[in-house]
Amino acid sequence: MPPERQDHEARLIEAAQKDPRRFAEIYELHFECLYAYVASRVRHRAEAEDITSSVFHLALENLPRYELRGVPFRAWLFRIAANEISDRWQRTVRERGNPVTEPQASGEISPEQAEEYSVLFRMVRILPQDQRMVIEMRFAEEKSIREIAKALGRSEGAIKQLQFRAI
Repeated sequence: MPPERQDHEARLIEAAQKDPRRFAEIYELHFECLYAYVASRVRHRAEAEDITSSVFHLALENLPRYELRGVPFRAWLFRIAANEISDRWQRTVRERGNPVTEPQASGEISPEQAEEYSVLFRMVRILPQDQRMVIEMRFAEEKSIREIAKALGRSEGAIKQLQFRAI
């Protein structure tokens, strides 16, 4: 991380430690990357959203104890996320009562790849609404062209064209 970005992040953290309302800036800075990290490790979108929310809640709750040590704040968030994912998995195993093995995320991603995904999320967010909906349904929800066309009341050709334009 460039020194100027480290300084900016350190100022944001110190401000949020003094005034928790300033945590929103930290949230905005790290949301996409953290969500990409979590989503690559769990099976369902809703679960990724729940865990990401929980991570930010825990980070805010523990922010007064956070110490700047030259390690990116994002690494701390990733550690909280890894613990939350593990805790959820263990809770699921206990509730089901069967000794399944912990799922291995297909395509584990590094923090650098999570950063690339966060850029992709930002790019999708600025697409026109109809293109964004098609991309989200097609790739995040893994729906077929036919399912999307039916859901949006459009022809399959129109959906293919929207997908092509978005990509």
